[in-house]
Amino acid sequence: MTDIVASSLNRRVFIVGASAASALALSGCNTIPGYSLTDAVRRLLLLSSERAFVRLTAPGGYWDQQVARIGLGSIMGTRGDILSSILTSALFKNQLEDAFADLAVQGAESAAPIVADAVRVVGGSAAEQLIRGGPTAATGFLRGELGNRLVEAMVPELGQAIRVAQDPVIGQAIARLSGVDVSGVASRFSATINDAIWNEMGIEESAIRSNPRATNDPLLIGVFGLGNL
Repeated sequence: MTDIVASSLNRRVFIVGASAASALALSGCNTIPGYSLTDAVRRLLLLSSERAFVRLTAPGGYWDQQVARIGLGSIMGTRGDILSSILTSALFKNQLEDAFADLAVQGAESAAPIVADAVRVVGGSAAEQLIRGGPTAATGFLRGELGNRLVEAMVPELGQAIRVAQDPVIGQAIARLSGVDVSGVASRFSATINDAIWNEMGIEESAIRSNPRATNDPLLIGVFGLGNL
């Protein structure tokens, strides 16, 4: 992790204070004075999402880790010789990929507040199961609660960005793809971003559960670190 990303994460970590730390040392408690398992799950999800979005929106981060694995053709759809002609030049392809990566970052940024807002859905009845669940249990739960809301929110923004993009590379691509369904491209592109967001959140959740002390968060250390005491 780069110093820039680490610095950004350190600013975002929630510190709950020394008084909470002593209370969290009590093992086997389902609730802690002033805090609960629901608070712990929400903290876990917020920190996981914040770390995920830092990585997704970092320069080069999203494209290098996600889009490159899928390929531009899968995002835009195959259009026979027309698409092939666009991708004939490796230089042109690289420029086009970089331009679309910038749009991906915009989509991820627009999704971030939706995830943060959805964290509030975690209730007491689900919290204990999520605490005891697998390495990505909380992320999976939140994704199920949100359904397609991220994709639906990203499609209009990305579609508009593609239409009005000033980057000549994107303009050339759209010109060559005569009659291209821009909203369809945006929808498929948003779906890839959606999958990337949840994948990154799951990775971060698993890392927090494995090493809660690295968060410097007394609440997360107390709840997820009990088994290691």
